[in-house]
Parts: sequence; C-alpha cells; structure tokens
Amino acid sequence: MLQPDAGRPGAGPERASLGAAALRAVTRPRFWRPLISLAVVLIAWELLGRYVLTNKLFFVPLSDVVFATIELARTGELQRDFAASFTAIFYGMLLATVVGIAFGVLIGASSTVADYTEVHLNALYSTPLVAVAPLLILWLGIGIASKVAVVFLISVFPIVISTASGVRNVDAHYLEVARAFGAREEQIVAKVMIPAALPFVLTGIRLAIGRAIVGVVVGELFGANAGLGYLIYTSGQTFDVPSLFAGVLCLAVAGVFLTFLVQRLERSVVRWKPAVQED
Repeated sequence: MLQPDAGRPGAGPERASLGAAALRAVTRPRFWRPLISLAVVLIAWELLGRYVLTNKLFFVPLSDVVFATIELARTGELQRDFAASFTAIFYGMLLATVVGIAFGVLIGASSTVADYTEVHLNALYSTPLVAVAPLLILWLGIGIASKVAVVFLISVFPIVISTASGVRNVDAHYLEVARAFGAREEQIVAKVMIPAALPFVLTGIRLAIGRAIVGVVVGELFGANAGLGYLIYTSGQTFDVPSLFAGVLCLAVAGVFLTFLVQRLERSVVRWKPAVQED
C-alpha cells in the first residue's frame, strides 16, 4: 500500500524544514521569555490568594477564577457577555480606524486643515471622554449603539494622532522623487504618504485597542443588560469576586490577543522595517 506523500518528491525535506523552523521559533528568547514571566505571575497570583490574602471578599486564588470562568461558560452567560462586548468593540474600532486614518492623513498632509483643527483635536484628546458615557447612554439607550459611540470616541484619537505623525514624518526624498516623476498631490498621498506612514497607523491602532476595551467596559458600567463590563458590575454588587476577576481576565486575554494580531499584521505588511534584534 502506498504511504501518503510517498510519491511526492521533496515531501520528507519539506516536513523536516517545517519542523526545524518550528523548533527554532520555540527556542527563540522572544517566545519563551513571555511564557516564563506569565507563569511567574500566575503562580504568584495563586499563592497570594491561597496563603496571604485569604479574605475572599477582597481577593481570590487563580484556581477559583478558572472554576468561575468554566461555570459561566457552562451556563452560556460568558459567551453572551463576550459577544455583546466585542461586537461593540468591533464596530467602534472599525469606525474609529476608518475615520481616524482619513482624518489623520488629511491633517498630516495639509497644514491649513491642521491649523484649523489641531487645537480642537488636542482639547478633545485631553478631555476625559468617559465622563460623557452617561450622556451617550441617555441619547442612544442601553443598547449597542451607545457602546459603539463610547468605543469610537475613546479610541479614534490615538489613530488620528499617530497617522498624522506618520504622514508628516515621511522621508522628503520620497516626496521629491514622486514629484520629479510628475505625480499629482493625490497620487503622492495615496502611493507615498499612506504606505510610508503604515507603521505609525498600526501603532495607533494598537494603542486604540486598549482604549476601546476600557471604553466598552465604561459604557457597560453606566448602563447595559449584557457584556463583560456588566458582568464585572453585577459581580461586584453581589460580592461574587471570582466572577468579577473572570470578567477582568477575559478582557485582559482578549486585549493581548488583539494586540498580537495587529503586531502580526504589521510584520506582514510593513516588510521594509528593520528586524528587531534579539539578545
């Protein structure tokens, strides 16, 4: 009987090369250093809750949080809250990304627009916009619309500021070459400025992810009937500390995962950046 891939030339060397690549990735310091630090933090959390802070009204071991998370998942409550929160984050971040990149390119490429708008941009960025969350809920209700609005308002400014900085820091030689070849201003913006500013844009999106998670929690704390912020609020009101930490832990893990995805996207689309040197 023929073995799978037996007749395909190069199957053995390809598998060997894939295995070698996987082994190299696992043995890199950038892979195991985060795992070591994570293991230390989790073990410290368990020991602290088990032997030091033993009052479970204030702190609980990690194992209790894991059991609470499993129970919430078993009843379906965790999935419902997770879906509610991250639906709002998805739409809010999508809107913030589109508006933030467009407005950032506009004020970065046009000094006239920047002169008219930057003072308002800086004022709004310095304003604690979470304070307007109750007003947005009053206007838009406790449904998803108010959460999307809060996420958008909180996360759009890092994208605008980073994109504008990226456009302004485009190498002048690129612009001179484009103009020398007769490129129009809109072509320079689309084919020179925006691609060159991509690292700044993706950095702004990474910063916005953390703010978006904070924004959706704030919106759900002020008024909601589902969501991880709602779970945290109701758990705190009933002194269900394991469920409270379960909600916080889910948000933290999701934030790390989303940031990792943006980092991977940056490595794939911004290939001209110098590689990070490993110790």
